[in-house]
Amino acid sequence: MSSEEKQIIKNVDMSDEMQREALDTAKQALDKYNIEKDIAAHIKREFDKRYGTTWHCIVGKNFGSYVTHETKHFIYFYIGPIAILLFKSG
Repeated sequence: MSSEEKQIIKNVDMSDEMQREALDTAKQALDKYNIEKDIAAHIKREFDKRYGTTWHCIVGKNFGSYVTHETKHFIYFYIGPIAILLFKSG
């Protein structure tokens, strides 16, 4: 998968700095891994390290979601055809 794709933020409730980190971390994961589960695990681990536990990450091309998240800890975005949902809860 390539991280050089167009980036589109669909829904967000987090600081601008954290948004940039989410996009940058996702790009790194897309460059490093080909399997969606591995991409999600990389992003989740990085955010757990940087911002404390417990982060959740879902990566894919076709999924629905309805989640509860901590205030200022949610982003849903696309890099090319890949959707990424990242949020903190728990």
